[in-house]
Amino acid sequence: MPIHLRAEPGDYADAVLLPGDPLRAKYIAETYFDDVTRVNEERGLLGYTGTWEGKRVSVQGTGMGCPGATIVFEELIQLGCKRLMRVGTCGGLQAHHALGDLIVALTAVPADATASHLVQNEPHCPTASWELIHGAVHAAKELGQPMHVGPIVSSDVFYNPSEGQYERWSSRGILGVEMEAAALFTVAAIGGIGKVQGVHGGCLLTVSDIIVEGVFTRITDEELRGAVDRMTRVALMTVTRD
Repeated sequence: MPIHLRAEPGDYADAVLLPGDPLRAKYIAETYFDDVTRVNEERGLLGYTGTWEGKRVSVQGTGMGCPGATIVFEELIQLGCKRLMRVGTCGGLQAHHALGDLIVALTAVPADATASHLVQNEPHCPTASWELIHGAVHAAKELGQPMHVGPIVSSDVFYNPSEGQYERWSSRGILGVEMEAAALFTVAAIGGIGKVQGVHGGCLLTVSDIIVEGVFTRITDEELRGAVDRMTRVALMTVTRD
């Protein structure tokens, strides 16, 4: 039994949605799953397993930031999980973004030391699993959900004191900034410390803030709930597809 996810192999499904907020994990389980069982509550990291449209699936809160989230990713792999899909929020970095937009992440610039530590500080481009990217794009199209597809950045700070950082990222074509995906893509690619084969990592993000041209705009709670629901449906279709 892992230290932080107090579960046994088989308690989690092969496919797991990974919101940062444990209460969002609870919301997803109660809203979308049938036959729900809570499989973890250690350290407030709520995790649930149930079924969606007859297919077994789990959801597990990760907390904020790559270091802590990496513990969750690693222990899920130890428990046999193979399809790990982050479902989170991000700051949109492009002027054409609107609040509530969906981003499908291709790569995640590692503006955080965790991903670098995992590859012995060698040059590395954390990249999502093509299987999950491809599936998410098709699921969004099937649902009529507009999306942006491209690179994001995983930062190790939320309140960033670096003047002009968001503008520099924006000018390089980065779509959004969040805090966990670079580590997820890296852990999945190497299969965790056990080098498990066939682990897939993906990331879907809802634009909850717009950070461009020196202006910060925040989504309302009601709008965020609707956008997260749309993202969750795309994620569930993606991770449960045969």
